[in-house]
Amino acid sequence: MDVSGGGELHNNQFYQCEESKPLLGEMSEGNNNAKPGAGPCKRPLHHCSSSGMRYKLLHEGDIQVCVLKHPRTFLSKILTSKFLRRWEPHHLTLTDSCLSSATPTGYMETSLSYSSIEDLQLLSWDNAPKYCIQLSFPGGTVLLQAANSYLRDQWFHSLQWKKKIYKYRKVLNNPSRWDVVLKEIRALVDMALSSPLQDESIHQAPLHIISTLLAENSNLSAQDHENIIVAIAPLLENNHPPPDLCEFFCKHCRERPRSMVVIEVFTPVVQRILKHNMDFGKCPRLRLFTQEYILALNELNGGMEVVKKFVHSMHGPTGQCPHPRVLPNLVAVCLAAIYSCYEEFINRSVLKRIQSPFKIHDALPFTILHRLHYKTHRKILVELERNNNSANAKKKAGPAGGDSEPNLIDCLLVSPAVNTLSIQLPAQADRVLGCFALILKMLSDYDDWRPALASLLQPIPFPKEALAHAKFTKELKYVIQRFAEDPRQEVHSCLLSVRSGKDGWFQLYSPGGVACDDDGELFASMVHILMGSCYKTKKFLLSLAENKLGPCMLLALRGNQTMVEILCLMLEYNIIENKDTQLQIISTLESTQVGFRMYEQLCDRQRELKELQRKGGPTRLTLPSKSTDADLARLLSSGSFGNLENLSLAFTNVTSACAEQLIKLPSLKQLNLWSTQFGDAGLRLLSEHLACLQVLNLCETPVTDAGLVALSSMKSLCSLNMNSTKLTADTYEDLKAKLPNLKDVDVRYTEAW
Repeated sequence: MDVSGGGELHNNQFYQCEESKPLLGEMSEGNNNAKPGAGPCKRPLHHCSSSGMRYKLLHEGDIQVCVLKHPRTFLSKILTSKFLRRWEPHHLTLTDSCLSSATPTGYMETSLSYSSIEDLQLLSWDNAPKYCIQLSFPGGTVLLQAANSYLRDQWFHSLQWKKKIYKYRKVLNNPSRWDVVLKEIRALVDMALSSPLQDESIHQAPLHIISTLLAENSNLSAQDHENIIVAIAPLLENNHPPPDLCEFFCKHCRERPRSMVVIEVFTPVVQRILKHNMDFGKCPRLRLFTQEYILALNELNGGMEVVKKFVHSMHGPTGQCPHPRVLPNLVAVCLAAIYSCYEEFINRSVLKRIQSPFKIHDALPFTILHRLHYKTHRKILVELERNNNSANAKKKAGPAGGDSEPNLIDCLLVSPAVNTLSIQLPAQADRVLGCFALILKMLSDYDDWRPALASLLQPIPFPKEALAHAKFTKELKYVIQRFAEDPRQEVHSCLLSVRSGKDGWFQLYSPGGVACDDDGELFASMVHILMGSCYKTKKFLLSLAENKLGPCMLLALRGNQTMVEILCLMLEYNIIENKDTQLQIISTLESTQVGFRMYEQLCDRQRELKELQRKGGPTRLTLPSKSTDADLARLLSSGSFGNLENLSLAFTNVTSACAEQLIKLPSLKQLNLWSTQFGDAGLRLLSEHLACLQVLNLCETPVTDAGLVALSSMKSLCSLNMNSTKLTADTYEDLKAKLPNLKDVDVRYTEAW
């Protein structure tokens, strides 16, 4: 580029000389030393950076440009002259290799390469425009004039950064001696750390340069690997490693898992990834690096104890983890690692579907075919196909009480081994499976992590090959047991499937399920906790009758008290309509001592129920204040209340336990529970059985959203008093939308008021 617009600034001899210079000297701010003949130009050392100012890296901007062509000996005289040549406005772009204008005319007709810039400095002189930057090139000078001092300094540091990073990219692209390369890498890291520019690319650019260097020189020694990793460690404290660098780290973890670099350098990097990564789908190599790091920890002398300490460090010493992203990121790493253990079996299964002439629609693209393993064990595939067919046949079975209902003999013949596939994993895959299955077990031990973990595992994320592997399901059983033991509904409700037709953990660990290996003990504990908390008890019983009646009867036959209670409730709520099935259930109950006793109690209650429901008796009833649940039960058992329509329990001491008596009043339309201890559990029971209730007073009761939401099924409600309860606005809006007949509502002194 000529001063007049027709010449060239590039000097090939200087270019070669400049690119061959070592960069280490440049890091000592040697470019700030005054050159001979510079005259009165003033360049303060470490300008702006020493004052603590920070700047955003410029990629483009508007600035005034002036170009002076001169012999170097006359530079001082030209710069101190009173009048300079004309200034041109340009919109300049700082690319990776040059400085170019959006309007390539005049002074900036040709782009200015960073390699041709000999010197870059700030200028100030008397009787001349302020806020200037001088770019020296062979045979001339480019002056840039900014609008203010801050913008000038931002241009200065951005140009300085672009020029230096361009040189490092050139030098490290063709390394000769690795001891020199290591020095240059350290200098590059120091430059990035000391730069006054505050931008993500300031740390990312050096990491990308180094990752490219490592990718193109894969024959480095192990010691060179460690030296480079230690050199770039400061840049990784606040930055994720780029993809190529992740591959390099993975290789190091696999080849030298006992290296101190793994503990000292990789640990804070992985901790940062787990705390701050938002989506492994966008950066899968970060997930792979985290996986390899954990496996490297498992190779240390402490083995899983070291992994356990690492997981504990990610949670923190308190009872509440302060980093919400840690759990989902750890789970994502575990799921991907477990999936990789069964990849060979998955590929075989996919290949089986592709080769089947009856399932052409399942065929995959050739690019996927090319990656599959074509060695196949026909015996495993045939057994897989048979198990799938068996599972499909079970899903097509009719509802409870129909002709397809299995009899007791069929239930006794169900064996967990029917759906279990014998899978032998390679030694390495077996170690990976053991490591990450144990991490899932550790995650389930933290109370604050358990609700989110249960939610993440509710849509079963494991391949069917893993669920057919006895060792894996045995390891996972601990996690499911922890869910079943947790009293919080948001945890144990995740044992159920997400939607009908899809199996959940509840189905998989039931007798006959692919994961059941304990004769149904875990299944029974799941049923117990779900029955104790589920407000739709009748609906849950219907689901059990339709899908799991056989296992329930089998466990009841073996004396399991929970299953005996379930069968009794099915009879009491008239869940089973088929007479033969009812007789079969009765026979099952009478075959054990605990079943016989509970069935006798059921018969007594049924007789009391029939007596209570006889027509006659009062239509209105008010209990004295301070009456208890026992008082109400005693009163209702003393006469006939089949006609009772209005019951007032206001200012009594009744609790949710009295709901068992209230649901036996078939004609009840108005219920007053003002200032009682009636709670959520009672509301759930009422909502299932008192469909004709029209007026309900819950004023000053301890009910919350958890119970009030159940009222949405009571379509006959026309008057509802929730004054002074813990009702929220969202639940109130939901009730209004679902109760079309609701006319009179009192929500004073609530959040919805």
